[in-house]
Amino acid sequence: MTPMKKTTICYLMNNGSWLMLYRDRKPGDMNEGKWISPGGKVEKGETPDECVVREVLEETGLRLKSWIFHGVIEFRSDEYEDEDMYLYSSSDFVPADDEAARIFIETGRYEPPECSEGELVWVPHEKMLDLPTWEGDRAFLTELLGGAKEINMRLQYKGESCTVIKKQEIKTPR
Repeated sequence: MTPMKKTTICYLMNNGSWLMLYRDRKPGDMNEGKWISPGGKVEKGETPDECVVREVLEETGLRLKSWIFHGVIEFRSDEYEDEDMYLYSSSDFVPADDEAARIFIETGRYEPPECSEGELVWVPHEKMLDLPTWEGDRAFLTELLGGAKEINMRLQYKGESCTVIKKQEIKTPR
C-alpha cells in the first residue's frame, strides 16, 4: 500500500489582502486556471512545518517567521490521487531578498517575484471568494476568512463536483 500523499498550503495575509497564485504556467497542471495559495508536496523525511516554510520561500520569496496550523483537509477523488493537505496561514513573514525586505519594513508592501507555476497577486480579503478555485477550497477558505482557528474536513470529489464532510461528521470504522 502506498503512503497517503501529503501536501501543505499556506494563506499569506498582509494589509487586508491575501497572496494568491493563479496557476497558468505548468504543463498538465490539475490546478490550471484556478487560484490557489502557495504550498506543495511534503518530501521524504520532511515534516509538514518544514515543507510549508520551504514551499512558501520557493514560490513567493518570503521567509515565514511564524505560522498558524489550522488542521488537515482530506481530499478524496475518483480522478486524482488521494491527499491529506496541512492547512496553514501567516501574516508574520519577511522577504528573503535584502532589498525587498528593506522596502517591506519601510512601507509594508511586497511585490512578489515571478513564479514558475503562475502569477502571484495580492487579492483583497473581500474578493477572495470571487476567485475561480476548486469547490472544496471554497469550503475551507470560507471558514479561514471567517476567522476559524481549527479547520478539519474531508472533501469528496466526483469529477469537479465536491461533497464537504466536516471532521466531526466523519464516521470512523469500529
